[in-house]
Amino acid sequence: MSLALRDARENDLDAVLAINNAAGPGILPMDGAQLRHLFGHADYFRIAELDGRAAGFLIAFRELADHDSPNFRWFTDRYPAFVYIDRVVIAGNMRGRGLGRVFYSDVHSFAELRVPLLACEVFLEPPNDAVVLFHGTYGFRELGQQVMPGTGRRVSLLGKELCSFPFVRDTYLTQGGLPDLPWLRGREVPARAPRPAAVAQG
Repeated sequence: MSLALRDARENDLDAVLAINNAAGPGILPMDGAQLRHLFGHADYFRIAELDGRAAGFLIAFRELADHDSPNFRWFTDRYPAFVYIDRVVIAGNMRGRGLGRVFYSDVHSFAELRVPLLACEVFLEPPNDAVVLFHGTYGFRELGQQVMPGTGRRVSLLGKELCSFPFVRDTYLTQGGLPDLPWLRGREVPARAPRPAAVAQG
């Protein structure tokens, strides 16, 4: 079995859409236009390939992204700098192989170089103890709850403080930025306003 994690490309979007919309009630469905918007504005959008076939994906946004999720907006109203995991989806026949933890480890590494908080949410209705347990064992804690407009479903808003960020901030970000190394570069996304909050205290 050969596993590769890479940035999503435009020709991946049909496979991503199929995986997303077959995921069940824990993941909100979307159409092609919504996915293209996410693709164009996400700061992190990576695909897991197993033996050359798409097995899952994770999409995440920084705090200034053009994203209208009410859960994302919950965080923008309260925190100056964060990476928000919008969705992580594993294809049904690929579950149980640890790909969720692979994705979370990778987005954690991306986030801790840039912000003090990694954020996400989990649906509380219907209950899913496996998802709650997964996030708890990964160090997330509940920061609040809300009922999502339009769906009526209650979610738990979760955050994980990134203890490495103060070192990165003080050593690199306040000195002009991260070293220009391939593994430190984010996705190329449309130009946005500067992000002074990136070096804010957590």
